[in-house]
Amino acid sequence: MDKKILSIIPARGGSKGLPRKNVLEIAGKPLVVWSIEASINSKCISKTVVSSDDEEILSVSKKAGAYCLKRPQEYASDTASSEVVVEHVLKTIDEKFDYVVLLQPTSPLRDVQDIDEAFEKLFNEDASALISVKEIDNKVLKAFKENKNGYIEGISNNEFPFMRRQDLPKTYISNGAIYIIHVEQFLKNNSFFTNQTIPFVMNDVKSLDIDTIDDFESVQNHLLLKT
Repeated sequence: MDKKILSIIPARGGSKGLPRKNVLEIAGKPLVVWSIEASINSKCISKTVVSSDDEEILSVSKKAGAYCLKRPQEYASDTASSEVVVEHVLKTIDEKFDYVVLLQPTSPLRDVQDIDEAFEKLFNEDASALISVKEIDNKVLKAFKENKNGYIEGISNNEFPFMRRQDLPKTYISNGAIYIIHVEQFLKNNSFFTNQTIPFVMNDVKSLDIDTIDDFESVQNHLLLKT
């Protein structure tokens, strides 16, 4: 592949929902390692970087084969966005890339096949970005909101609330597993979303995201079934 692609795995040390989750062992290996291995084994990705403020996470990630970058504390708070982390990596690393992909370590059921299929879809379509999603019930389109005058109006438009659900368009929500964008587009807008963003639809199992101990146990059960 003639395109240079940078993979960034953001893995800070702090976590309120599940403390130290990025280095907790899940199905035989630390959580962050599942995403590192999927990234390294991708036929599309040129370099895999783990950004973290935590020495243990950096040590585990280095042993797994990732290039490690120490994250400044101001980018490691609960309120720090993924976008500022990606921007920090792009502006710190001494290489130029065509595309960047963000792989959250909390999505270990997203594997190398998903990553490569996402890139294949992006490169085969007229798009500048891709976000992985899962389908959700489209009845949300039938909802109303109150406007500034106190009247209700359709959350999307005033036609959808009165349409049959089977006639409504499909609706999706980001599952946090894969974000891909052309580097120039990202640096221009500091966002993974453009007006030419396509979806990469994943099923409910692949979309599982670890935030709590219940999530952790559910994902571990699925991983153990695969191994």
